[in-house]
Amino acid sequence: MPSQPTRQPDPLRVVVWCEGRPERVDPEVARRYPRGMNGAIAEGVEEHLGARARVTTADLDQPEHGLNEETLAATDVLTWWGQLAHREVSDEVVRRVHRRVLAGMGLVVPHSGQLSKIFRRLMGTSCTLRWRDAGERELVWTVDPTHPVAAGVPHPLVIEEQETYGEFFDIPAPDELVFVSSFAGGEVFRSGCAFRRGLGRIFYFSPGDQAYPVYHHPDVRRVIANAVAWAAPDAVAEPPRLTHSEAGWFERAPGA
Repeated sequence: MPSQPTRQPDPLRVVVWCEGRPERVDPEVARRYPRGMNGAIAEGVEEHLGARARVTTADLDQPEHGLNEETLAATDVLTWWGQLAHREVSDEVVRRVHRRVLAGMGLVVPHSGQLSKIFRRLMGTSCTLRWRDAGERELVWTVDPTHPVAAGVPHPLVIEEQETYGEFFDIPAPDELVFVSSFAGGEVFRSGCAFRRGLGRIFYFSPGDQAYPVYHHPDVRRVIANAVAWAAPDAVAEPPRLTHSEAGWFERAPGA
């Protein structure tokens, strides 16, 4: 019998979300990122995942921040970049995204997205850290080379100029620590952290300030694309709900 053609998996449905503010208020950021921050991140995901992903973008100023129920229901992985306007994000949209992550949608949070409402809600901590902006060199060291997000990433990944982040980073202990960064000024930082919440996978990756062309860096793009592929769900379900059962339900259950 002739062999049946192998069905290709459906592409990952990826939404790249950014607040969209720095490039609108700062001409230098607009020059550096002419397609916006979300455009540069989306371009990197497309570059590395190709036909494996269908990538769209959304931003803060769209109705419902571009993240209505229908959009999120059709999203496998959401990336979230924010810096200036965390407080402007609707609490209802945050609740909506939170439910979807618990149900299995992946979330990738670059750089200052660590202070976003959604990341802080998922972590349950302040997510504060030590920082300064002095254009220092960052070395991103792989501490778990077996992790899928580290695939093909040089050791170390060198970023010549970047905003400096340092410990203490107020997050829960990561389920998996993949990258640790060191900076020319002496700081170290847990820069690549994997978490699981409910059925969802979350990856935080710190490089990527708007003042530097970090999202044009080929290896930074590789990490984010790897994180998107890793965070993709096997299946998205309804989040767990509080349920009530009567006494003796087990004995009456079919097949008991």
